[in-house]
Order: sequence, then C-alpha cells, then structure tokens
Amino acid sequence: MTLEEFQTLQDSWALHLRAERKSAQTVKTYTDGLKRFVLWCRQTSTEPDLTRPVVNAFVADLIDEGVEAATARSRQLSLRRFSAWLAEEGELDNDQLLGLKPPKLDSKIVPELSDDQLKELIKACAGKDFWERRDEAIIRLMIETGARAGEVINMEVDDFDLPGGTVIVRRGKGGKGRRSPLGPQTCRAVDRYLRLRRAHRLASTPNMWLGDRGKTLGYSGLYDSLVRRAELAGIPDFHPHVLRHTGAGRWLGKGGSEGGLMAVFGWSRRDMIDRYTRATAERRAVDEARGLNLGDL
Repeated sequence: MTLEEFQTLQDSWALHLRAERKSAQTVKTYTDGLKRFVLWCRQTSTEPDLTRPVVNAFVADLIDEGVEAATARSRQLSLRRFSAWLAEEGELDNDQLLGLKPPKLDSKIVPELSDDQLKELIKACAGKDFWERRDEAIIRLMIETGARAGEVINMEVDDFDLPGGTVIVRRGKGGKGRRSPLGPQTCRAVDRYLRLRRAHRLASTPNMWLGDRGKTLGYSGLYDSLVRRAELAGIPDFHPHVLRHTGAGRWLGKGGSEGGLMAVFGWSRRDMIDRYTRATAERRAVDEARGLNLGDL
C-alpha cells in the first residue's frame, strides 16, 4: 500500500467512525495516530504496511523519542483499529495486527488537590461577572461529578435539573450516559451562571457553556480557563483531569461506596478506582487503621 492509498483509506475510516457516532475527540485521537504513523513512514522511507514488524518499529521509535507510554499505546491502538477496519472492508486480506499486545503503561501517580487547594481554586473565581460565575460552576461540577472535560463541553442546558439536584451526562466515554447528583453549592453556582447566561448573545443555543467572542466553549477554551484559575490559586502543573482524580479521592475519603463512585463517574471496571485514587490510597488506609485501632488488646 502506498502512502497516498493509506491516506485515502484513512479519510474513509474517519467517515466510518463518525457514522458509528464516535465522539469528535475519539475520531481525532485515532486519526492523529495515523497521521503520526504516516509522518514516521516518510521520515524513515518505510512503506505503510500494517504488519507487526513495521508497527513495532514505529512504536519503538516513539518510545525512544521519549513520548509517554500512554501516547505510544494510543498510537498503536489507532493502527490496530484501522487494520481491523481495513480487513472488515476487504481492503486487506487479513488483519495482521490482531492480538498484538499494547505497550505496557507506567504506573504513574496523579496528585490530587487538597481541600485547601480546592478552596483557593474556587476563590480564584470570586466575582460576579460572566466568566467568574461560569468557571466556578464548571469547577464545582467537575469536582462533584467527576465529569470529563469532553463531557462538560458537550452538556446542554436541558441536561440540568437544579430543583432535583441532578445533571445528565448524555454521552459519556464509550457512548454511555449516566445521571449524576449535584449538591446545593454546585446547584447554586450553576444557577448563578444561568442567570447571567440569559444575557449572552448565544443564550438561545442549547449548549450549556458559552465562551467569549460569541462562541460556545470548546476544549481549548475550557482548558485555558481552568489553568488560568489554577495559576491564580497558586496551583502548579494543573490539568483539568486532576479534578476527576480529586473527586474520586474525596468520594472514597468521605466514606462513599465504590459501587456508587463507579456509577457517578461512569466507570465499568473496578480497576479504574485504583488507578484514579492511588495518590491518596495510603492516607485513607492510615485513617482506616487508626479507626480500627487493631493494637488495642
């Protein structure tokens, strides 16, 4: 297969993914992986053959370049999914990447924010203008529900039931929807934002979160806004996903059940709890041990 043929089929695959109602972020992740593979093929004068030796060489070079293991894994997954689709469509005789093992992920610990840091982050949104009210509402929402950034920006006004204290994530990761509870302070913050939202030029649009210059809020706008608040709060190395880790740790730290956490945060696998709450697992274990008082004989 030539590079030109590869790129043409890549465009067809993107159409297929959209027809399957994959999220825009999923389509971008997959196509970015293929684009990186095409670039590597050009740089190394390699034919874009989806065989194990070629793909393994591509992934090995990525790791040698110093990319994160998760990124290398994502790039390889893109090629495996693309190869499977080509075989299904009859563009390849067989899927030679079937059963190819992904690169092993590092067990990284993502630090969670302390209660003091959360208070400073919310304090950084103090004020009565549109942007301050919007950012406080988003931060409280993400801490309490563990909503992913992509889920937040896709929310609509009708997804919120403030009198009932709930919000619906209509299309979470994997296309799964869920209903999450909202506490009184989060509901109040959302209500304050909605009252100011009525004066926005896009107030009639269904999108919940609105940005500047007459646009709805996208991922880059959400990221920039929250990072700016974190800088004002003196929180270094902040990423919006830290709020999801923090919310999970707070849930368990306050005695919430693992089953409830999985339902609210949209997880179907138990191991995700360990992955997201590893940073505070030791602290919770110490607190539990003190409560058990096993040395009292």
